[in-house]
Amino acid sequence: MKRDQAWIAAHIPHQGAMCLLDAVEQWDAEAIVCRASSHRRSDNPLRAANRLGIANGIEFAAQAMAVHGALLAADDAAPTVGFLTSVRDVQWQRPRLDDIASDLMVHAQRISGSANSLLYQFELRADEAVVLSGRASVLLKAPPA
Repeated sequence: MKRDQAWIAAHIPHQGAMCLLDAVEQWDAEAIVCRASSHRRSDNPLRAANRLGIANGIEFAAQAMAVHGALLAADDAAPTVGFLTSVRDVQWQRPRLDDIASDLMVHAQRISGSANSLLYQFELRADEAVVLSGRASVLLKAPPA
């Protein structure tokens, strides 16, 4: 099954221009890689003063984590809502995303997790170079019974 932007938008809360990812490139039980081109769009809703700062890459990573959760869920299960509770060890190699000509590859790897929380390591890469990396904690809210 193709996991393109339409599939992604149907499985995460972000819609329209706020759905930042174009496609799932690969995934397994522990990790996901998504492709994104929305950092180049002039209508990207995260832009400020006609720029897309590097810290906005954390939202790209958070959406990849949400997509990973949707892929791991049973087909008939209601999506579990997740809240980004912290980011740590964030490092960036450049100040902006909007001046990157190539697509971004958004990598997220699950480090640990329970029924209530998850911890992911993430990286955004452009032409194989890491432009942003860090760890993110997600608090899960179970769907209604």
